[in-house]
Amino acid sequence: MNKLKKYGAILRIRFNAGIQYRAAALAGMATQFAWGFFSITLYQAFYRGNPQAFPMTFQALVSYMWLRQAFFSLFSTWNTEGQILNAITDGGIAYELARPIGIYPMWFMRHFSARISATLLRAIPLLIVTAFIPAPYGLSLPANPAAFVGFLVTLLLGALVTAAYMMLIYVITVFTMQPQGVRMAFNAFSELLSGSLIPIPFFPPALARILELTPFAAMSNVPYRVYSGDLAGAAAWQAVGLQVFWLIALVALGAILLRQALRRTVIQGG
Repeated sequence: MNKLKKYGAILRIRFNAGIQYRAAALAGMATQFAWGFFSITLYQAFYRGNPQAFPMTFQALVSYMWLRQAFFSLFSTWNTEGQILNAITDGGIAYELARPIGIYPMWFMRHFSARISATLLRAIPLLIVTAFIPAPYGLSLPANPAAFVGFLVTLLLGALVTAAYMMLIYVITVFTMQPQGVRMAFNAFSELLSGSLIPIPFFPPALARILELTPFAAMSNVPYRVYSGDLAGAAAWQAVGLQVFWLIALVALGAILLRQALRRTVIQGG
C-alpha cells in the first residue's frame, strides 16, 4: 500500500507540473487542428475518384484523423521525458537509485503522467471544436454505445502500451548514454507501423495482417478504429487481447533489461 501511495504521488506531481504549460498546449492544438484538416482534405481528393476502393468509409477516416490529432500527445513517440534522459546521461541516476521505490515503475509513472497532462490540455478543446464541424469533415459520434466503451478501454490500453514501448528508449540509453539515435530509430518505426502516418487498413492486406499482430498496432490504431466502428466484434476483442499481451511483454522486457543495465552502471566519481 505504501508503494502505491508513492507511485500515486509521482503521478500526481508530474501531472500537476504538466498542466501548467497552457500556452504551449494552445499553440499545439492550433497546429494539430490545421494538420488534421489538411490530412482530411488530402484523403478526400483520393476518395472522390472511387470511394468503394478504400477499406474505410470516408466518415470513419475523418473521425480517425481527428482522434489522431486530439490524442497526439498521448501516442506520439517523440514525447520523451527530459528529466529521465538527463538523469541517465549526467549521473543523476545515482539519486534515482537512492529513492526507496523501484526505478522502472517510477520512470513509467513519470512518463505516463506527463502524457496524460499534455493530452488533457489539448484533446478536450479539439474534440469539442471538431464535433461541431459540419459533416463529412467533423468528428462523428461513436458507432454505438458499445463502441464508445470499447474506445475508452482500448485508449487506456493503447496509451499504456505506448508508454511501455517508450520506456525501452530510457533503458537502452542506460546502455548507450546517447539517446538521440535511439529516439530517432524508435520514432521512425512507430510512426510508420502504428498507423500514425497512414492508417493500417490502407496498407496492402498481407502486410496489414502482419502489422496488426505487432505492438505498433496495439497503440493508437485500435482505439481510433473501435470508435468509428471499423473494428468491432471478434476482431475488436482480438485487438484488446493483443494490447494486453504487448503491455505485459514490453513491461517485462523493459524491467529485465533495466536490471541488467543497472548492474553495469558506473557513477563517475563514485
